[in-house]
Amino acid sequence: MKYELLEGKNLDDLKQEALEKLNCTENDVIFLSNNIKKNLFKSDVIQLKIYRVSDIADYIKSFLIEVLKNMNINVNSYEIKVKEKQIYITFHSDKDNILIGRDGKNLKALENYAKQFVYNKIKIYPYLILNASNYKEKQESYLIKLAKKIAYEVRSTKHDVIMDNMNSYERRIIHNALSDIKGITTISEGIEPNRHIIVKPNDEK
Repeated sequence: MKYELLEGKNLDDLKQEALEKLNCTENDVIFLSNNIKKNLFKSDVIQLKIYRVSDIADYIKSFLIEVLKNMNINVNSYEIKVKEKQIYITFHSDKDNILIGRDGKNLKALENYAKQFVYNKIKIYPYLILNASNYKEKQESYLIKLAKKIAYEVRSTKHDVIMDNMNSYERRIIHNALSDIKGITTISEGIEPNRHIIVKPNDEK
């Protein structure tokens, strides 16, 4: 995977130099710094690797297309969107039902596989959301309806409801969907990957 490499004494100066050299903003890149030990007669320096998020996205896309090919799934088209270091890849294949799997389990497994693959290469877990056709949109709609149903139940009964374990993407959907509903509050608890949302009543009118 392509990257820029800079060395210097000050990390902030190196980051600024990298952004000017690449003509981009900090949201477009991922920094990986390392202190390099010199000999007794030379002071240590900071080594900075700079990865463009768009390059990481292309790398993941190529990797997944090869994985899917080995699964006898041909990708007809794909879309890549990068926003504030978040990578969104949507595949359109000839076997989307297999690609998605029951309750999205195959899609989630591929997403985690790709994250681990990138980490093994550059020691960074990318923020990746993998989609197939419009599965994520349908899932988001379902989660919003479920969240609102639970919220009104909590507001009525005054009892907490603990939701199933969810990833950060799904939890964010729930938090955002319920942020404007009075009489309830949401908190996240647990340790990944067993982190979940609790919907609690409050006294807000």
